[in-house]
Amino acid sequence: MRKYLSTGGIYVGAGICFALITSCFLFVIFKNTADVTVRKASILFSLMILLLIVTVMLLIRRKLMKFSDSLNASIDDILNGRNAIELDLESETLTGKFNHKLHRLCDIMENDRKQVQEEKQAIQGVVSDISHQVKIPLTNLKMYNSTILEQQLTGEKGQEFNRLMETQIDKLNFLLQSMVKMSRLETGIISISASVAPIYDTIALALSGIELSAEEKQINVSVNCAPDLLVCHDKKWTAEALFNILDNGVKYTPLEGEITVTAERWEMVTKIDISDTGRGIPEEHYAQIFKRFYREEEVHDIRGAGIGLYLCRDIIFRQGGYVQVKSQVGKGSTFSVFLPNEKQL
Repeated sequence: MRKYLSTGGIYVGAGICFALITSCFLFVIFKNTADVTVRKASILFSLMILLLIVTVMLLIRRKLMKFSDSLNASIDDILNGRNAIELDLESETLTGKFNHKLHRLCDIMENDRKQVQEEKQAIQGVVSDISHQVKIPLTNLKMYNSTILEQQLTGEKGQEFNRLMETQIDKLNFLLQSMVKMSRLETGIISISASVAPIYDTIALALSGIELSAEEKQINVSVNCAPDLLVCHDKKWTAEALFNILDNGVKYTPLEGEITVTAERWEMVTKIDISDTGRGIPEEHYAQIFKRFYREEEVHDIRGAGIGLYLCRDIIFRQGGYVQVKSQVGKGSTFSVFLPNEKQL
């Protein structure tokens, strides 16, 4: 088994080597000359060399002990969560270089700790939001079911309560599906994979999801997009993002309204405008509508979970793009999606 020399072993080894060399040196001198002065000078020279070596060894040992104490103190500070470490970052010595590396390690550990804490808080926030959102339809279902059982409702009244229960079940299903998409995206289970493809096909895929609901409300949907307009994007997830905007447009646009989709290529990005003639959004709510589970008080009677626009912004952001909104209350809204023309590394 390979063994490594200790500091004391190095000192002993150096002492033995020096003793052997000095003995050989004095042996040669004493054998080849009988001059007393030369012999005394040789012995004095050997003693001076010995003194010099001992002095150098003591200085090295002192430096090593000081370095070791400083290193132990710094590591103790890191382990105890105290990050105010005094480091000689400007020194060009070995100690200075090591301290620089230690400082970087300390920063990395602190950043990792903060990231873990932020992720923990984010998870707690998601769990809290989910609990709140699921609680309402579950409470309603329990109330409707208890009413049916206690009053033994039948006929038209019973059918009415069954329809109410079916509505709450649909709301739960919609909420859970939305949250699954959100969690899979946030946790990285599904990653964005962008490639160059016609944006026209992606818009068509998004529009297919609102076709029936738009027909029911007699909403006229028009598209202005060149079939050969190529954009670097993830077709599936971009269609999901556009669908969420279109779905909101259908929900908040009155009967016989209009929804217009326009796509045009700019120098650096491709802009996709989705305009509707719906209820509009107050300017002070522009930032809030992209928050998870946010819904305005006036629209709580309309189906929704407040996840669609949050998902939309996250999907577009992961592709290097962004989303803007302009709106006038009572006249409608325009959501602008900007996607980079070149793939973002």
